Amino acid sequence: MNSDTITIGTRASKLALWQAEYVAAEIEKQHPAVRVELRKMTTKGDRILDAPLAKIGGKGLFTKELEQAMLAGEIDLAVHSLKDMPTEVPAGLVIGAITERLDAGDAFVSVHYRSMEELPQGARVGTSSLRRRAQLLAVRPDLTILDLRGNVNTRLAKLDAGEFDAIVLAAAGLKRLGLGDRIRTILPQAMILPAVGQGALAIECRADDMQVLGLIDFLRDPQMTAAAAAERAFLRRVEGGCQIPVGVYAEVGEGNMLHVEAMIASIDGMRVCRSRSMGAVDAAEKIGVALAEELLDAGGRDILKEIGITA
Repeated sequence: MNSDTITIGTRASKLALWQAEYVAAEIEKQHPAVRVELRKMTTKGDRILDAPLAKIGGKGLFTKELEQAMLAGEIDLAVHSLKDMPTEVPAGLVIGAITERLDAGDAFVSVHYRSMEELPQGARVGTSSLRRRAQLLAVRPDLTILDLRGNVNTRLAKLDAGEFDAIVLAAAGLKRLGLGDRIRTILPQAMILPAVGQGALAIECRADDMQVLGLIDFLRDPQMTAAAAAERAFLRRVEGGCQIPVGVYAEVGEGNMLHVEAMIASIDGMRVCRSRSMGAVDAAEKIGVALAEELLDAGGRDILKEIGITA
């Protein structure tokens, strides 16, 4: 941080800019003496658009360049979609705040069909996520799941051009961009569990930058922080990047109890290991790890072996 100015590094997509601008505005509102600047950057995930995420390295594709700039002192913090963040943060950096979750759901978006049930046999559905692919095929094995990359507007344009009968996107991203009217329905969690941290923002900064950590602390949501701890612990235990179909959702319920539900699936959706657990909020990580162990023992380990991952 340079005197009273903070520099936020951000990807240049409309959604990334919305997220960075939102955090900048909140900081300036909370701390009127602080000025926030944005620096647009390009990540590997932004540059490579002709291959599935799972084939080009999975997690970290949208964060590495921003993290390198932070470590070099070129920017003070970065705003990420929490679901894009690897479970291990580089040495010297820390997630300083996790915001309240807007919407964890996956949105069904279509020009001609109102719901998944209305899709005809063999309908073409676009997604870049193995997690979505597996869970969709588990309930509709007849669907033709096609890879869909690009930012939100690019994906919607491909749908509108007739390349797909439907696409599935994070509901939170559509809502943040003012595109909530494109959502036909939010797919129920009984059908499709979200990605780790889906719907929440993570604000990453240098671990020793006490000034910035103090400035962003007001953005930290305690309930989402606990939920994220359980979800990320689960993912870390099952070695889950973009290469395996894993879904998990945690929330704080009555009595300050944390409820967690998770699944590991085969890529074709033919086998799904799914379970739930609950416990005290302060045991969030233990709950996540224990649930991971349960699912690994219930067949998840065999699924991962077939994909080429040892857990």
